Amino acid sequence: MKDGFICVACGTPKLRLADCDYNAEQTFAMMRRAEEAGVKVLVLPELGLTGYTCGDLFYQDALVRGAEAALSTVLAATRNLEVVTAVGLPVRFQNKLYNCASIIQKGIILGVVPKTYLPNYGEFYEKRQFAPAEAARGALSLCGQEDAIWFGAGQVFRCETIPGLELGFEICEDLWAPDSPSVQMAQAGATVIGNLSASNDLIGKDAYRRQLVTTQSAKLLCGYLYSSAGEGESTSDVVFGAHQMIAENGALLAEQRYEGGLLLSEIDVQRLCYERRRTQMLDGGTAAGRPFSLTEGKTKLTRYVAPQPFVPEGRDDRDERCREILLIASLGLKHRLEHTGAKTAVVGLSGGLDSTLAVLITGLAMKMLDRPMTNIVAVTMPCFGTTDRTRNNAVVLAERMGAALRTVDISQSVRSHFKDIGHDMADHSVTFENAQARERTQVLMDIANQTGGLVIGTGDLSELALGWCTYNGDHMSMYAVNCSIPKTLVRHLVAYLARDNAQKDRELRDVLEDILDTPVSPELLPAVQGRIAQKTEDLVGPYELHDFFLYYVVRWGFSPRKVFRLAEYALGKTYSREVILEWLKTFYRRFFSQQFKRSCLPDGPKVGSVALSPRGDWRMPSDAQAALWQGELETLK
Repeated sequence: MKDGFICVACGTPKLRLADCDYNAEQTFAMMRRAEEAGVKVLVLPELGLTGYTCGDLFYQDALVRGAEAALSTVLAATRNLEVVTAVGLPVRFQNKLYNCASIIQKGIILGVVPKTYLPNYGEFYEKRQFAPAEAARGALSLCGQEDAIWFGAGQVFRCETIPGLELGFEICEDLWAPDSPSVQMAQAGATVIGNLSASNDLIGKDAYRRQLVTTQSAKLLCGYLYSSAGEGESTSDVVFGAHQMIAENGALLAEQRYEGGLLLSEIDVQRLCYERRRTQMLDGGTAAGRPFSLTEGKTKLTRYVAPQPFVPEGRDDRDERCREILLIASLGLKHRLEHTGAKTAVVGLSGGLDSTLAVLITGLAMKMLDRPMTNIVAVTMPCFGTTDRTRNNAVVLAERMGAALRTVDISQSVRSHFKDIGHDMADHSVTFENAQARERTQVLMDIANQTGGLVIGTGDLSELALGWCTYNGDHMSMYAVNCSIPKTLVRHLVAYLARDNAQKDRELRDVLEDILDTPVSPELLPAVQGRIAQKTEDLVGPYELHDFFLYYVVRWGFSPRKVFRLAEYALGKTYSREVILEWLKTFYRRFFSQQFKRSCLPDGPKVGSVALSPRGDWRMPSDAQAALWQGELETLK
């Protein structure tokens, strides 16, 4: 519950058909296991107290009464348990029989939710025994409970102690329907929806169920718990495989089949509420449902948190992401070159990762335009910190691409400028560094004027977040192709293009691989014995950490405490707690103080869900104070 995480579970107990006493024992035993594991919301299968495949036995009064008695047994055995549990059973209401979910906690029935859409095809003929929910609503007497029990579909059960935690429940085919009850429940505020199911297994049906569950969780910006029947159901004609799934906003957090038992994960309710506020796609509203309370505490995390959230972990997924990004970025540049009538694209080529990616994207755009690579003017501008390695790599890269290469040594111009402003060459302060960056930008802009072209920016998203760029230096361009690509992804994009060129041009592949092995550096301080003296990550921190911070701060609006907790959970084996906290402080300090650089960024293509353009994705005043965030960081010591 702390930081918005709620431990949830799907459970599939073993059962015996029509043996309600046995099924009650299995049910409350599973509830006790869930409570011991810290579960707060548990969803059990459809008609779990009787078994789903009882058929015409549901006409028997003995079975219906036995199910109610079994529920009474469960209530008595779990009166001290806090876990909110959805239990399936047949319930009589107004002289009709309904397939229901009884929502229970601490020995109390919070409400009874009937199934809305009943199958009447194939091997399932529920309409033979049960009535659909339709307009059936009202007070119900069940298990001798004195308090009124509300009967009806679409109920939303709100937690009074955990902000944003509101529960809704539907049953099996309700999810299949075009107007699923979960849609109305989400509109009414439900953030976690449980599905009590008895879906048989057929070839390929598991993939269809998975698609339904993940899509519904994405469409409704909710957590979705799907728990299907398993061992004990009749196998006369079909088999039930205990398919269990826990999804959140389109992501499948946990899944198992054929095993039964408990499947646990954590739903981030805070994240869901943030996304609903941001998109404003769910109107909100009210729905009948008895409120409940939970004891607040820290939920142990077991769900997977990617250490590099911008980078897909599977090779195929990562390559597909790279192809998509390169296509989007090159299409954006292609259109800008066409629209402006630019004759050339001017790129400052340093031999580093960012400028390499920028010139490669520019090459792709030129191919789309069916123009020669000589329309790319690659400019190397060596100065005090330039090493032979980066200079040579820049030259080879330009040559292998077929770009028009120009070398402009700016060292004399910078010395002249230092003389003009009275700056000592021995003073390696920010003036020493930034003068070089601004001189390089001036050279690029003037060459663009000479050749009738556009200056293509090379700075990436991570640098913009940290303000790691020289204002009106490398900060400025005429079109910034890397502006929404984080540093951790830049590396994979260059590696992907290196592999893509492995057979076509081995020399190009070799130079790209050497660039990948070169330390990230602006090379603005004099080299030491021919080696790079200024390594970016030694100064501002590891980009792996900063990209993690950036994703959760900007995309999800998480607090410093929650970002730190997730970073320690995902990256704690690589970085110590102290190191993570140190660089998180650096991130917030720089993110706030450097906003003025982001307030006047050039145009550039958005490729992902996180971007910092002042015209769309991130609108922040340049003089915003960081005191609230810094204060919370201080409490983490």
